[in-house]
Formats: sequence, structure tokens, C-alpha cells
Amino acid sequence: MSAVSELLDGIVENVDAVALFSPGTSLYERFAELEDVNVIVVGTENGVNAGRFVEIPLEFTDVKDRVKFGLGAAIGQDLIDEGDVVACATCLFDEEIDTVTRVRATDSVYSALYDLFTNSRADPEVIRAVLEVAIDLGKKGQKGKPVGALFIVGDAGNVMNKSRPLSYNPFEKSHVHVGDPIVSVMLKEFSRLDGAFVISDSGKIVSAYRYLEPAAEGVDIPKGLGARHMAGGAITRDTNATAIVLSESDGLVRAFKGGKLVLEIDPEEY
Repeated sequence: MSAVSELLDGIVENVDAVALFSPGTSLYERFAELEDVNVIVVGTENGVNAGRFVEIPLEFTDVKDRVKFGLGAAIGQDLIDEGDVVACATCLFDEEIDTVTRVRATDSVYSALYDLFTNSRADPEVIRAVLEVAIDLGKKGQKGKPVGALFIVGDAGNVMNKSRPLSYNPFEKSHVHVGDPIVSVMLKEFSRLDGAFVISDSGKIVSAYRYLEPAAEGVDIPKGLGARHMAGGAITRDTNATAIVLSESDGLVRAFKGGKLVLEIDPEEY
């Protein structure tokens, strides 16, 4: 048993903080009594009334994503610093906490994702569903070839008023949702054609093949990016929408809010 104790001691030795992911009241109270440990609770709600709490807007079934997202959010809220070593207690096999892992917190893409999910007008699940479509397209392309795509999410009424159709809208009078697996296949197929997809706050596909008409002045995008990114950035400057853009040239997925680039993801590394 001494070897087991040494192993467990090594996981929690000299950590800068402890992150409890959706703990029960009794477990949190035991940790809250410790004066020399920075204890943070991470979850979709603060059921234990923790003083240091990180609210994550989504459930993550993958433990690695759950931990990385939670720590990214904690950095964003200045509850921990980049480089801190954190003992993360979460659940893997049951609803009760059963797993402890030692993680060095980094200001990664998950910090930007947290901001995107929590500060976008659209529902976080909708943002995630669109990101997953774009990332999957970035990995696989269309018939083995790179493809670009532009998704405008949220504030659909204003977006429609600031755009015009390029072709027949296959989603007109439909009530399909971006989170439907069958619909995601349709989006990937339609992405090979010109124009933007417009998606409502709740995830309804409002239109495809939209030409965005806002002026490009005042939009700051990295050099080398073209009209698709400029249009996506400009429409978010003039509306409360979020633009998610897959670049055909470099294969990266980018998000724009308020006319600014707020997220960049390499699909092969996500």
C-alpha cells in the first residue's frame, strides 16, 4: 500500500489549486475547511455555494475536454494563473467524483472557447454544434479536397436584412436544427457552394447561399485571409451574430465577434 500512497501523494503534491468538478456538498465542505489550498468548483451550476466558482455553459462527456475547458475558464476569471499546477477531481465512471488528475494550466484555445460560448448571443450548444461541423469539414474536406465555409450564428433577422440570396434557399420554411446529425451532413454537402449559412440563436437553419453585404471598413483580419473572412468579420461588427469561418487555403477554423477575430483552431489538433 505504501507504493499506492506514494503514487497518490505525487499527484497532489505541491499543487497550486484544487479544482472540484460538480462536487457533492459533503466533499466540497471538507475541502473548503482547508486554509492552505485554493479550492475552485467547476460546473454548470453552483450547487454548493462555492466562493470560487467557474460556470461552464456545456456538459462535456469527454473528461479531457471537461478539464481543459474548466481550467481555461478559471484562467479567464483570474482564479488561477497560467502555469499553475492543479489537481482536478472529476467523475469518469459515475455521477460521483472518482478521478483525480494533475494538470498544468495553460492559456489555450479553451480560454477563448469559454469566452465564445458564454458571450455569444446564440445558445452555447448551437455554437458548439457549428464549430464541430466546421472542424470536421476542416479535417475531411469534401471528397478529399479542402473546402471553405462560412456560418453566421445568431441575430438571424438582422443578418438576413444585411444580406441577399445567391440561389434557392434549401432551408426555406423548414425547421431543421444544426445539432441534428442528418442536418450536419447536409451542411457539409452544401458548403461546397458559395455563400454563407445563417443560423438562429436557437440553432434553426434559416438560410444557405447568402451574400453578406456589410462594408469591410473597420474590420481587422490577419493578412492573407480573403473575402470570406472579411464578410464574416464585417457582419459581426454590424450585428450581434458570431461568424465561424473555415478557410479553404490554410484549413483553420476562425471565429469573429464584434468585428474582431476571437478564436483560431487547427482542426487537426483539436
